[in-house]
Amino acid sequence: MDAGAPLLEMRGMSKSFGPVKAVVDVDLALSAGEILGVVGDNAAGKSTLMKLLTAVHRPDAGEILFEGRPVRIDSPHTARKLGIEMIHQDFSLSPNLSVVDNVFLGREVTRSILGLPVLNRKKMKEVSRKVIGETGIRIDSVQTLVTDLSGGQRQVIAIARALASEARLIIMDEPTASLSVKTIPPLLDLMRRLRDSGMAIIFITHRVQDILLTCDRVMVMRRGSCVGVSTVANTSIEEVTGLITGSREAFGMLPDHAEH
Repeated sequence: MDAGAPLLEMRGMSKSFGPVKAVVDVDLALSAGEILGVVGDNAAGKSTLMKLLTAVHRPDAGEILFEGRPVRIDSPHTARKLGIEMIHQDFSLSPNLSVVDNVFLGREVTRSILGLPVLNRKKMKEVSRKVIGETGIRIDSVQTLVTDLSGGQRQVIAIARALASEARLIIMDEPTASLSVKTIPPLLDLMRRLRDSGMAIIFITHRVQDILLTCDRVMVMRRGSCVGVSTVANTSIEEVTGLITGSREAFGMLPDHAEH
């Protein structure tokens, strides 16, 4: 990876569903140790763009570069192997399983006994405690059932699962949507700490105020297109909101490939 090159680049991404153009020739760049906020209304194409990155949908056009090299992401598994994890709005957790079982769901650690693979529960518990500890948010026991956790704690488990997989880029799709007002600031603080540790984060949200508090840059989408990208320091809630609604042009907005 070239020094200063983005960790991720998406170039000319497009996707249609029948006559509906969900994503139209969108570029995106993201560096390690950066949070990019992606905002727009419900039909803006934010989540669809991320599903192109994680191969939930196949793009009609465009290319993806990771660490400066073109990559073919043909399945969510391929995305995870690159270190790209997406945390969905529903967290994709199994409520009747324990914290540790959710952290390692689908990627359990095994060891061999008499030539047979068995779950290495000790190792999984150790790693679960470590990654949850890194979030700075308290969960009494990794044996606790997810159904007994609060919305904020469930969000932490979803993030811990990404950390346990050694993700380098985490996509967070409306992470505050199911949280109470008092649990949002600790989550935003956690995102900033992950960013400061070198994690790259894409933060999809409707809450423009959270973008301005947390992100390094903001990308505004409308009707499937990117209508502007700016450093947070060079924009305002009024400008971003105007771009979302279409009442304001891209005044003061930077192109997506601008240095940051």
